[in-house]
Parts: sequence; C-alpha cells; structure tokens
Amino acid sequence: MKVFFTACLLLLTAPVSAQQTASPLSSIRVTGDSLVSAKPDRVQIDIGVLTQAAQSQTAAAQNATRLEAALTALRKAVGPGADIKTVSYSLNPDYQYHPNGGEPTITGYTATNVVRVTLGDLAKIGSIIDTATQAGANRVEGIQFTLSDEQSVRSQALREAAQKARADADVLAGALGLKVVRILQVEENGSAGPVRPVMFEARAMAAKAPTPIQPGSIDVGATVVLTVEVIATAR
Repeated sequence: MKVFFTACLLLLTAPVSAQQTASPLSSIRVTGDSLVSAKPDRVQIDIGVLTQAAQSQTAAAQNATRLEAALTALRKAVGPGADIKTVSYSLNPDYQYHPNGGEPTITGYTATNVVRVTLGDLAKIGSIIDTATQAGANRVEGIQFTLSDEQSVRSQALREAAQKARADADVLAGALGLKVVRILQVEENGSAGPVRPVMFEARAMAAKAPTPIQPGSIDVGATVVLTVEVIATAR
C-alpha cells in the first residue's frame, strides 16, 4: 500500500463592501492520495480461430468447425457453469496490391471468430489456454485480470485518502498557528490502475507444461481534496 499527499495553503478573501463587517475567510486546501493494491480474482481470456480460404463460404465453414471443437473442449475444461460469449466475428477479403496501381485483386478470405472466457479460478488460466489451442484455436488475443468487488477496494482507498487529507489539514494549520473550524468543500476522485493485458502467439505454446501466467496485482487509487476554514488560535 502506498500513500502520498500534497498540500497547499490558500487564502480566500471574500469581497467586502463598505457596509459589510464580516472578517475575511481564511482556508486551507489539502490533497490526500491513497493507492491500494489488490490481487485480482477474476480473469477474461479472449480466444479465437482464424481461417483462410479461397472462397468466403469455405473460410467461414472451416472457422465454424474449428471454433466449435475449441468451444466443446473449453466447456468441458471450465465446467457447466462456464461464462463464454462471442466478442467479435469478421469475414474479410484478402487483397493483393499491384505495384503499378490499378484495382487490387482478391486472393482469398479470412474469417476470425473470438470468444471471451470468464473465470473465477485463476489457477486454470494456463490449462484453459492449452486446451483451446490443442482443440483448434489459433489466436489468444489477450488476458485481462479484474476484481469481482472493486468497490470495496476503492472504498478503502477513499477512506484512507480522506483520513490523510484531514490529518494533514490539522498538521498544516497547527504549524501555521491556525485551527481548523469546519470543512468547506470535499472533492473526490478515484481510478483503477491500468489493466495490463497479456498477449500470446498460439504457435509459441507448444510446451508440454501448462502455459505459465502470473496475475500480478491491480492498483486502485483515490484522491480526496479538502478545503477547510481556519482561524487564528488564541495566544
């Protein structure tokens, strides 16, 4: 867990007309940052099949056959409650471009079908990838690790950031001979760390041992900005 903070002193002077007798309002603005690291407990694996043929119907048919074989193996490996869904499908012509210009020539067609497997058991990632590729899948487009309850981790980061901001406001005020009397404004912002997808080439997974995958951690951050009213302490 890492916690950072920045603080600055802001003096706000309210406009005072000749008829007004209110004292200028003094405030301190502080920023508390918190970064909480958590281990992911869910993973999304994008697995697909790419086929090429001279005719579009042939490319599509071959793709469907190979993907169905991969899906059958995946469902068996993951279990009856498997969360598998299609995320993309394409059937596009392949062109040959001529150096002297002119209309490109269609040389064949490429069909691509990608499904997403969502797992809660991270220990199965390597075996799932191997099972799919052995059954006919030839594309593993990426892996994304996620948190099933990111909100609780974000709440922890937010709580720590708020406590840090308030504590720093008190320390800063005391160092300047001031006292915090009330909170004028609270602003908050939070974000999850960047998801680092893992990319694979199917032809590189020929080893007998399961494909090794290291989940790492996910950073969830929060920032709280406090503006507090301060007054001079009695001497």
